Amino acid sequence: MVKTHHILLGGEHTMKTLIMSYAIPLESYRWALQKISFDRDLRWRTGVNIIPVHTESWNNFEITPQALESAYEEAKANNVTVRGLLITNPSNPLGATIKKPILEQILDFVTRKNIHLISDEIYSGSAFSSDEFVSIAEILEARDHRDSERVHIVYSLSKDLGLPGFRVGTIYSYNDRVVTTARRMSSFTLISSQTQQLLASMLSDVSFTENYIKTNRERLKRRYEMIVDGLRKSGIECLKGNAGLFCWMNLSGLLEEQTKEQELVLWKLILEELKLNISPGSSCHCSEPGWFRVCFANMSEQTLEVALRRIHDYMERRKLVKCTH
Repeated sequence: MVKTHHILLGGEHTMKTLIMSYAIPLESYRWALQKISFDRDLRWRTGVNIIPVHTESWNNFEITPQALESAYEEAKANNVTVRGLLITNPSNPLGATIKKPILEQILDFVTRKNIHLISDEIYSGSAFSSDEFVSIAEILEARDHRDSERVHIVYSLSKDLGLPGFRVGTIYSYNDRVVTTARRMSSFTLISSQTQQLLASMLSDVSFTENYIKTNRERLKRRYEMIVDGLRKSGIECLKGNAGLFCWMNLSGLLEEQTKEQELVLWKLILEELKLNISPGSSCHCSEPGWFRVCFANMSEQTLEVALRRIHDYMERRKLVKCTH
């Protein structure tokens, strides 16, 4: 059950507010393979260390207890105090939700280490089916909110409702101290009166909001299936996704060597020759070269068809070159 006194509204800097409430420079938050923007949004502004939790393709980049422990020990070896774990669910860049058993393992881990958990659920309304997403709040409720004071949920309207320029964020924390501190800091990230009035009017229309999210889910699923099918016809495989705006594409077979440097060479080639800007996995701290994030939601179907055709033609040219050698 949602309790209103646990909610704090603010601008785009809600994540920074949480980090600054509990960490000081040289202390650390750990994150799994996640948002490109976390380095920019968190590390540069707050001064905290961001230590990646490395995941691997053999299990579809799912977080494991071993990966969490390894990152924790890495921090200790560098004399860095770990204050918390940061996850994004559904995941950016994977485009997949975190499964319930894994969320339970994550909660067990932060409890055992006596650290905080920030769950960024900004894509929660963009899961292709509503029953595919499990919030960390549901795990806590099943446990009668045991150890809930270390858990904080972040949300924004920018993704699910397509309002990135409005900079409206929300913190839902089970920790009264965090709520009190964040509320005091919220004066630095106020939402304009005009924005508040517009959003209040829109969200008050329950029928519109529910229909919007339903339609958005359907369109995202259709678009995802379109890009995965198109890439498969070109001989390119993607991680199985079920949420968000992204496809996690495997181009490791196109690398001359399995290195970050060769990944960036391929990225530059695709940018300059195909005129397509995709995100190299290294920008998301992926430990395996050759994975790329493709955003499929910010263009028309006609534009996506053009992109897929360019990729297909490029793959055909590569086959032709190989045959001539």
